[in-house]
Amino acid sequence: MIDGCTNESVPRLAGMPDITLSTLVLLCLAALVAGWIDAVVGGGGLLLLPALLIGLPNAAYPYVAGTNKAVAIVGTTGAAITYVRRTRVPVWTAVRVGLAALAGSTAGALFTTAVDEEVLRPLIIVVLVAVAAFVILKPSFGARAEEDRAPLTRARIVTAIVLVGGGIGFYDGLFGPGTGTFLVLALTAVLHLDLVTASATAKIVNVCTNAGALVTFALSGTVYWQLAALMAAFNLTGGMVGARMALSKGSGFVRGVLLVVVFSMVAKLGWDQWS
Repeated sequence: MIDGCTNESVPRLAGMPDITLSTLVLLCLAALVAGWIDAVVGGGGLLLLPALLIGLPNAAYPYVAGTNKAVAIVGTTGAAITYVRRTRVPVWTAVRVGLAALAGSTAGALFTTAVDEEVLRPLIIVVLVAVAAFVILKPSFGARAEEDRAPLTRARIVTAIVLVGGGIGFYDGLFGPGTGTFLVLALTAVLHLDLVTASATAKIVNVCTNAGALVTFALSGTVYWQLAALMAAFNLTGGMVGARMALSKGSGFVRGVLLVVVFSMVAKLGWDQWS
């Protein structure tokens, strides 16, 4: 039983950190909203990971990161299944891009100690501002798929595997923030998908990369499994609702959420850099 008083700690169970009930509720709400954001346009980790860092201040970072992956993979998988069942998604292409991203993220992680995060962060801010300007100035971007006029070619698929999978995967392992959003934008540009289909494809890629990271954390024993299971239920709900909303409301809705997420990333990275 969990004590009904919000100032009491949740009983220490195997795989459950020492947290209050009020903190647990807030973490579950963060998982719900993060699942929704991630399903629509990516970037849910910008909410989920900081929430875990704040909610588990005494936990070692590997436990926070491992629990984050255990939660996120459930919502991402639910969103991916929802998209695949309800719309046309290039599943095999997405899996190949995902495997390339998995390899890229592994390689990127090997270079983390050689890169100064304080130098990299301003460059990402500039890229995000440029992305926002492009999306605003070109409202037709991702409005509809171009597959009927220009079917997927081998060259475009190879480009997606190498540049989108390998390149963004490397960035994910090296630094990470905004990976899901970058995937949506890159898949839209390279494969000429509409934003909804690109978001669906990105979810499959995310499942591949999250699975690789989760296996690593699981083998090292750095996952709070019971906390992750509880938060994952909320993340799954948010992910499935977000996917259905994106499908029903279309690319215009995804575009609006995309801009909100991009500007939120700029604000967060700017705060981290100059605060």
